[in-house]
Amino acid sequence: MKSILKTDITIKDICDGFVYNELEGKGLFGLSGTLTIQPEYQRNYIYASESGQKEVAVIESILKEYPIGLIYFNKVSNNQFEVLDGQQRITSIGRFLTNKFAIKDESGMEQYFSSIAADKRDLILKTKLVIYECEGAESEIKEWFKTINIAGVQLNSQELLNAVYSGSFVTLGKEEFSNNQNANIQKWSAYIKGNANRQLFLECALDWVSKGNINDYMSSHRYDTNIKELKNYFNSVIDWVSTVFIDIESEMCGLEWGRLYEQFKNEPYNPQDVSEKVKKLYADSYIKNRKGVFEYILGGSTETKLLQVRVFDEATKKSVYAKQLNDAENKDISNCPLCSLGHDSNKSKIWKLKEMDADHVEAWSKGGVTSIENCQMLCKTHNKSKGNR
Repeated sequence: MKSILKTDITIKDICDGFVYNELEGKGLFGLSGTLTIQPEYQRNYIYASESGQKEVAVIESILKEYPIGLIYFNKVSNNQFEVLDGQQRITSIGRFLTNKFAIKDESGMEQYFSSIAADKRDLILKTKLVIYECEGAESEIKEWFKTINIAGVQLNSQELLNAVYSGSFVTLGKEEFSNNQNANIQKWSAYIKGNANRQLFLECALDWVSKGNINDYMSSHRYDTNIKELKNYFNSVIDWVSTVFIDIESEMCGLEWGRLYEQFKNEPYNPQDVSEKVKKLYADSYIKNRKGVFEYILGGSTETKLLQVRVFDEATKKSVYAKQLNDAENKDISNCPLCSLGHDSNKSKIWKLKEMDADHVEAWSKGGVTSIENCQMLCKTHNKSKGNR
C-alpha cells in the first residue's frame, strides 16, 4: 500500500457537497461529490451521542487552532476517494457547517455555524487538514483500517467484522439493525443491551442465527442480496420471548435469549402461569439473582443455583454447628445428621466446621425459608448429594 501526504485541502473543500443522512446516522459525501465519507466498512456516526460532546470538541479544537489529527483517504479510482479514518471528525465538521448542532460562545450562548462571527466562520473554512491518500488492494486497506483508531474511540468486534466482510449483506444488515429510526428498536431494547449505532443489535442478531459463529456466517453470506434468514430468525426469538413472558422486566435485558430459544422453544408454556411465577419469585426476598428467574422458570423451576438463593450467614452456621456438635457428643453419633443414619465409619464421625456446609432442612424450592430454624449443617459430601430432595 502506498500513501501521499496532502496538506492543501481545506475544510471548505472537504465540506463542498456535504450530505448527512439523518435516517441512517451517517455522513455520505463531500469534496464536491468525489469523497465517500462513510463507506460500508465504517462504523455509524457516534459523536452525536452523549449530548454531542465529542462533535462540539472537534469544532472547538478547530477554533482554537488545535490539530485534530491525521485523516486517511482510500483512493478507489482516479478521482474517487473514501474516508479510511477520520469520518467521525469530518462528519462532525459537516454537521456543524450545515447547522445540525450548535456550540457555546464566550458568553455561554449557543451559536450555530450560520450565526457565529464572520471571522470564526472564515477561520473554520480556511483550516487545512493533514490528509494521507492511501492506495492498495482491498485486503491491505481493510487490514490498515483495523489498526487505526486515531479518533480515540476503538472499533468494537462487530464494527471490525463489518469492515472485513463489507458488501451487500452488511449494507442490508445495518439498514435493518443499526438504524435508530427503526420503530422496532424500542421493543428490541427490552431484551438486548447496547446501542444500534455501535452495531450491537446487528451483532446480537448474527450471534443468534449463527449459534455464536458470527465470523463464519458473515463470510458465507457476504454477498447475499437479502437478509431474510437473519431477520426471520431474529424475529422468531423476539416473538417467542415476548409471548412466553408477557410482562417486561428490566432484568430480561441482555440475557442469552438465542440460547434459551434453542433450548426451550418446543416446550409448552402458559403465559399467564409464567407471569404469576415471575411475580412470586420477584417478591421472594431470598432470591439474589433476578436475572436467573427466567431460565429457572423455562427449565421447569428445578435449577435453584440460577437464583442464587440467599445463604445462611456465618453466625447462623456457627450456632447450628455448636448445637449439632453438642447433641452428637452426648449421643456418640456424627454431627452430620445424614452420616449418623448410616452404617459406615462415618456414623460417629465428628466433622470440623470447615468440613461442613449449611443446608435447608426443607428445601427453599419447596417452601423452606433461610432461617436458623430451617438450617442444618451437613458434611460436604452429603450436602452436595442432597440437592433439593
